[in-house]
Amino acid sequence: MAWTFSGVFLDGLAGERVVAGTGDPEELPGRFALAGLVDAHAHPTVAVDERGPYLSDDEYGTARLEEYATAGVTVIRDAGGRSQVTLGFAGTAVAGHPVVTAAGRFLAPANRYFPRMHSPVAPDELAAAIRAEVAAGAAWVKIIGDFPQWAEGGPVPQSTTATYDLETLRCAVDAAHAAGARVAVHSNLPDSGLAGIGADSIEHGTALGHSELEALGVRAGAWTPTLCAVLHGRDSCDPEVRSRTGELRERLRDCLPYAVAHDVRVLAGTDVAGTIADEIALLAEHGLTAAQAIAAAGSAARDFLGIHPEGDIVTYDDDPLEDPRALARPVAVVVRGVRVRLRLSLWDSGWGAIGGARTMGARCSRSGSWRRSGHRKA
Repeated sequence: MAWTFSGVFLDGLAGERVVAGTGDPEELPGRFALAGLVDAHAHPTVAVDERGPYLSDDEYGTARLEEYATAGVTVIRDAGGRSQVTLGFAGTAVAGHPVVTAAGRFLAPANRYFPRMHSPVAPDELAAAIRAEVAAGAAWVKIIGDFPQWAEGGPVPQSTTATYDLETLRCAVDAAHAAGARVAVHSNLPDSGLAGIGADSIEHGTALGHSELEALGVRAGAWTPTLCAVLHGRDSCDPEVRSRTGELRERLRDCLPYAVAHDVRVLAGTDVAGTIADEIALLAEHGLTAAQAIAAAGSAARDFLGIHPEGDIVTYDDDPLEDPRALARPVAVVVRGVRVRLRLSLWDSGWGAIGGARTMGARCSRSGSWRRSGHRKA
C-alpha cells in the first residue's frame, strides 16, 4: 500500500503530498504530519523488578520496539543495554520496527553502576572494551562518567564521584573515534571536565553550566537531558524533594535555551521514565520553543545521528506546535512504508506508549529499593 498524506507538514517535512510505501494509494487520516520521532536515549532491553533495573532479553526488547513504533518513534538510539540483543536490533532491519543505532554494553568500573546492568570494566581495560563493542557492531559506546559508590544495600548517599580519571576517558574517547564509533557519557556532576574530553554527547547533564555548554557547542556536541528521568521528583509528596526538583527546573530553564543558542544539539530521550511526547512537552516547558522541542526528537536528532529513513510518517489531528502533548495522540504511524496498527487500549489502560515506560515508572515508585536509590537515570 502507498500511504499518502496531504495536510500540514511540520519540522522540515517537505512537499505538498507525501507518499510512503508502494502499491495502491490510500490517504492517511490526520491534519498534521511529522517524518517520525527520534528517541535519542532509549533502553529497550532494560526492565525493572522489585530489586531495581536489570537487563532483559530479546523477547522483551522486541516488544518494546513495537511499542516505540506504535507511539510514532521511528528511530532509536540505544544508550546501553544487553549488547547481544541491541546490536542485533541495530544490524537487522525489521518491517514496522524503528531503526536502531546501538551503544552495546554499559561501561563502568566495579561498584559504580547498577550491579545487574553491567560487567565491570577496569580503567586499564576500558579502551579494549570499547574496541570490542565497536567490532561487534556498536555505532556508539556508553560510558558512565560519574555515579555513586554501590554497596550491598544500594547506592551510598553523597558518594557520587567520577568513575574514571579524565586521562583514561580521553584515551577511551580517542579509541572509540579511531574505531569509527561515537561516545555518549553519563554525567551529573558540576565542573567534572567530562564536557571537555571529546565525547559526542552528554547524557542527563543535570549540572552542566554555561562554560561547559559553550565548549560542547564549539565542537557540535549534543546534550540529552532526559527530563522525564531527572525531573521524576516533580510530583513527589516530599516537600524537600519537590524543592530540589524545583531548583533543577529553574536551572534547566536557563541552560536549555542557552545550549541551543550556543549550537549544542539538544536531543529528546526518554530513558526508562516517560514517553517521547512527555519528554518533548517538558523541553517546551523548560525554555525551548515548541518547534525546537519537536526538532529535538525530529530533524535535529536525525541530522545529529546521521539517520534519515525513508517512508516514515506520523499524523495527528491536533497541531503539536500549539500543544506538544498532541504528540501522544497519533492517528496514523507509517514506519518505512509499513503502517503500524495503533493500540489505543494500551494507552487507555495506563501503559506508556513507549516501551511500557509508564508501567516501568509505576514499578519504580512501588519498589522500595529502586525508589530509595534516587537514581532512575540510565
